[in-house]
Amino acid sequence: MKQEIIDKINRLASQDEPFLFVINYQGDKAFIRQLSDINPEECLFDFEGRGNSSDEMKNNSEKIAEISWQIAPPLYEDYERSFDIVKNNIMAGNSYLTNLTCKVPVSCNLSLEDIFHRAKGKYKLMLRRKRNLNPFVCFSPETFVRIKNGRIYSYPMKGTLDASLPNAEKLLMEDRKEAPEHATIVDLIRNDLSRVAENVRVDKYRYVDVLHTNKGDILQTSSEISGRLPEDYPHHLGEILDVQLPAGSITGAPKDKTMQIIQEAEGYDRGFYTGIMGIYDQGELNSA
Repeated sequence: MKQEIIDKINRLASQDEPFLFVINYQGDKAFIRQLSDINPEECLFDFEGRGNSSDEMKNNSEKIAEISWQIAPPLYEDYERSFDIVKNNIMAGNSYLTNLTCKVPVSCNLSLEDIFHRAKGKYKLMLRRKRNLNPFVCFSPETFVRIKNGRIYSYPMKGTLDASLPNAEKLLMEDRKEAPEHATIVDLIRNDLSRVAENVRVDKYRYVDVLHTNKGDILQTSSEISGRLPEDYPHHLGEILDVQLPAGSITGAPKDKTMQIIQEAEGYDRGFYTGIMGIYDQGELNSA
């Protein structure tokens, strides 16, 4: 299945057909459609203002005045087991950085479409049930990779702090945990880009963004890394994306070993969570 995904992306990009792609964490399941063929009844998307949702849809979703929202956090002993697996592997030198996640059930009085329209993320997507794909909605502040004018860019986010704290930006930039964590991921992304591009460089290192969440603003540090792609890159776009997957900022380093640790520690299939989504059009790509 992974090769079929790579081949389809290569074919559409080679034919200069604008298309949207959604690929899961493992890289072996995908939703790929030409933009002209996307039915809003099947898929809604909004990537930095480019999308297919209407004001009428949004207005209907905003009629619910009071939102009910409950979460069911994991049991302490279950999370402790996962945490200890990660900690023991780090102490043994098997990983420098591991991004541990867990499933958290959420119940609310909003539909997936309501959540899509109310979400503030730069990138938003909703898929309805499609053959072997379960319906889901996702929204993200983090750009995965961009391609523009023959260069590929990556913008890893790593390092977070409550923006309301006094001297929050100074605290974040000087944090003894966040600074080396960010450096580790930047180094990993440089290596990943070097596998598909030349002249890889860090254009901007550890700059601060403000992200708006339903619990208040947070500060997030990002970097910009780029490299020059070969002239025929549209014919190999599928391989270029596959080499970058899964994203270093949601796995860890070294990537291959850390993915094994994640699989043991988490005990569930991430599915499309921490996968990627994006649009390719006229030689340019924007993804999250």
